[in-house]
Amino acid sequence: MRYLPGILAMATIVVASNILVQFLYGQWLTLGAFTYPFAFLVTDLTNRLQGPRAARIVVVSGFVVGVICSLIGSQIIGEFGPLVSFRVALASGLAFLAAQLTDVTIFNRLRHRGGWWRAPLVSTLISASLDTMVFFTVAFAAALSFLEPGNDVTWANESLPLLGFGPALPLWMSLGAADWCVKIALAVIALLPFRAVVWRFSPRVA
Repeated sequence: MRYLPGILAMATIVVASNILVQFLYGQWLTLGAFTYPFAFLVTDLTNRLQGPRAARIVVVSGFVVGVICSLIGSQIIGEFGPLVSFRVALASGLAFLAAQLTDVTIFNRLRHRGGWWRAPLVSTLISASLDTMVFFTVAFAAALSFLEPGNDVTWANESLPLLGFGPALPLWMSLGAADWCVKIALAVIALLPFRAVVWRFSPRVA
């Protein structure tokens, strides 16, 4: 199956991110923040090498794997309840689909405009920002508590300086800001493997 490499790569990233998100890295991040952004690299490589239809198939496959991970996580009880709450599962699914499909659309529109780096960089910057905004807002914003009334997210809405030194904002905004910074940094770093893989398998379109 010609789409199998992309599907397997996306599935690996989604599963790894769902596991690593359980482990904190510093005050604002989890280890999952360093693996999940590479989902955009997989989507962009599939789009460049096999086209937008293939990229959408890979995205949907990743979404299905994410749903399975969420279902499994919802059955595992941790110190503060299920490892994956309904709001987190909903936020994760919505953010993934919205961001990845946006990435496919923007990349496809830019694939023949400007240098080789424009499509992967611009599409990832926009879609990664959308991903962060949707996930953290749906998962933790107090205004959306009606989505899961039994899930206490007051801890995420405690007012603290943004990233420890900015204006006082809900904690989840600091978590989102830190996550966004990692995504943006990795979007730039991922240009190197993107260029290398495209040049290896399709040098004429690089």
